[in-house]
Amino acid sequence: MSIFHLAFNIGDLDGARAFYGGVLGCAEGRRTDTWVDFDFFGHQISLHLGETFAHRPTGRVGDHMVPMPHFGVLLDMRAWRDLATRLETAGTVFVIAPTLRFEGEPVEQATMFFLDPFGNPIEVKGMRDLGRAFAA
Repeated sequence: MSIFHLAFNIGDLDGARAFYGGVLGCAEGRRTDTWVDFDFFGHQISLHLGETFAHRPTGRVGDHMVPMPHFGVLLDMRAWRDLATRLETAGTVFVIAPTLRFEGEPVEQATMFFLDPFGNPIEVKGMRDLGRAFAA
């Protein structure tokens, strides 16, 4: 098993804890006074104080232009629905609201795009069969 690691900048640690820990439900790991780690659905993200990366909606996926660069995770459909409900309850403003795309195709998936409080774009996909993640 491999665990993916991604480090990026955020604006403040308390805001990161409230969003990644509180809203997304990610467990907090190691921390200092300048960074904090989270278990992002089984993967490690390290959030460091600093200037966030620039992004623009330049990625065409189906009928949508999505923010590039972005990061995210693939979840089973039940976990995806639970997270979508948590985000909606928290008043999240979505770049792309929770929706189903490529319906009826082998790569059918649910998706949602949103920004963390610091402007970092996140995509969360929901799949009926995670084994089809790399299907053509």
